Amino acid sequence: EILSFSILDTGLDSADTALKTINKCIESTGVSLDDVRYIVATGYGRVLAPIANEIVSEITCYARGANWYFPQARTIIDIGGQDSKVIRINENGKVLDFVMNDKCAAGTGRFLEVMASTLDVPIKELGKLALKSEQPVSISSTCTVFAESEVISHIARGAARQDIAAGLHLAIASRVLGLAERVGLQPQIMLCGGVAFNAGVVTALSKLCARQIVVPSEPQTVGALGAALYAWRKGGGEHF
Repeated sequence: EILSFSILDTGLDSADTALKTINKCIESTGVSLDDVRYIVATGYGRVLAPIANEIVSEITCYARGANWYFPQARTIIDIGGQDSKVIRINENGKVLDFVMNDKCAAGTGRFLEVMASTLDVPIKELGKLALKSEQPVSISSTCTVFAESEVISHIARGAARQDIAAGLHLAIASRVLGLAERVGLQPQIMLCGGVAFNAGVVTALSKLCARQIVVPSEPQTVGALGAALYAWRKGGGEHF
């Protein structure tokens, strides 16, 4: 059972943010940090977490967290702010294969942030805007710089913002599914990461792969949940 979770911006000091996040998380549970037997850190800043008993790869943690949310899930698509990844797992949440895009902004949340700014649309409204489109424009480039130039050209030609937004969502979905082909897209497919809150991306992915996409209730915390499950077991919890 998830008792509490907390999300904070990382900022410039990952170690300090890790401490603030866990303390904020514990505040509402009625326990103290001294009561916590085991702590696992994961993600980009995991080596900087000062109170972690162990660090575990985010790939492993995503697999565990996804298996807890959806035991039938076999493919995890994670689209975060800095990277996107596709992980194939078995029925026990063990990683079978994975692929990452962490070399450029294509297929990441940053891609959508830049495009939302170009369209002068709040990032939280971009997905809703895309769903209003009946004629998505074609965005041929997945490179953020070139795609931004395409968007500006579409604007200059008078294309509707919702059609441009829909084209952008199809472009990011196409990029991510290109990654997925390298590991094999097996149902059930789960989408997580902050971008999972964007209904336009969920719709575009489902349309292009012709399969239903499931989204957990808290898609930003799947990796943290996996780390907590790992810590729970190492701290004396029942094996899963």
